[in-house]
Amino acid sequence: MENLLLVITAGVCAVAMGVFVRAARHRHRFLLRVERTHAGEGYDEEGESAYEAAHTLAQSSFRRDAHSAILYGALTVVAAMTAALESRAVAAILALVVVPALFPLWWGRRSVSEARLTQERFEMERRAEETLSQGDLAPQAWAGRLAPDDLPDFAGYEMGRVYQAGEGVMAGDFFDVFRVGPTRVAAVIGDVAGRGIESSITAFQAKYLLRVFLRQFRDPAQALEELNAQMSSIERAEEFISAVIVVFDTEAQTMRYASAGHPAAWLWHEREVQPLRATGALLMLDPNSTYFSREIPLDSGDMVLMYTDGLAEVRYGDAQFGEDRIAQHLRRDPTVSPDVLCKTLLEAARDFADGTIGDDVAILAVRRA
Repeated sequence: MENLLLVITAGVCAVAMGVFVRAARHRHRFLLRVERTHAGEGYDEEGESAYEAAHTLAQSSFRRDAHSAILYGALTVVAAMTAALESRAVAAILALVVVPALFPLWWGRRSVSEARLTQERFEMERRAEETLSQGDLAPQAWAGRLAPDDLPDFAGYEMGRVYQAGEGVMAGDFFDVFRVGPTRVAAVIGDVAGRGIESSITAFQAKYLLRVFLRQFRDPAQALEELNAQMSSIERAEEFISAVIVVFDTEAQTMRYASAGHPAAWLWHEREVQPLRATGALLMLDPNSTYFSREIPLDSGDMVLMYTDGLAEVRYGDAQFGEDRIAQHLRRDPTVSPDVLCKTLLEAARDFADGTIGDDVAILAVRRA
């Protein structure tokens, strides 16, 4: 009788050991998966903390199941050896092992399922994090298209720019500086009304169409008329564009500008800050809108400051940063470098808002040396 009870005990312990071996194998695979994922990806401080938590949990679960498998394996061997030796005293004690050894038979399948579920959940969370990360990077990627980091050098002129995409949305502001002839360089800044992917796509289209039209037409007003005709043919309700174009002639030392409903750019010229106001309506309102341009001679030290309404409309309570503050900022120190001017303007707007700026902001400054 004692031998039969010991054989049963050994059998039950062997089955329990098998259950925990399977669970431990799944836990170990999960642990290796976590470690491989960490080795192949870069984490920030928050991600590193999440990895440590997942790794500790996976390691603890593996060690627990591995320990249980070893324990029941040892009990299997002891029970089998005791049955062979026919020791009644030890047999009575080992028979008690049957009670805890029966529990893994009850929850064993669930333990293996939990191990698989943990691994699947980890994979789902990792994929979700990757998707969220890509979603966060998308506005930055679009911003790189709409506001290039590298601007062309052209003799006798200095440039500065600042670009800040709005929080959590696709950017709708854009700027560009590019050559349109051997001695002519165009500077463009614009803003598409609305937010989201549609506005960002429209900004992208407008920016690159202007590259084509400004090479085709010497007058920026003609380029705006052509852009307006082309963009108005796209049926997008409640969408319009403001833009200002300044074409610098490095040989004649002049600038010619045209503005489609854009906030006034500012020109430091003849020891005074002068507004460069709109010379036509917003784009995409009327396909037959007309525009005109103005040509201004440039003296040494003259500077043009262009920006989008995200800067002027920065708010603190009911008050706006406004165009006058922007003009005063230029008037205060017109000899400052264009790059410093753009950065200090953005900082002044942030200080005024007493916090972050939610809208897109683009600032571009060009000075004749």
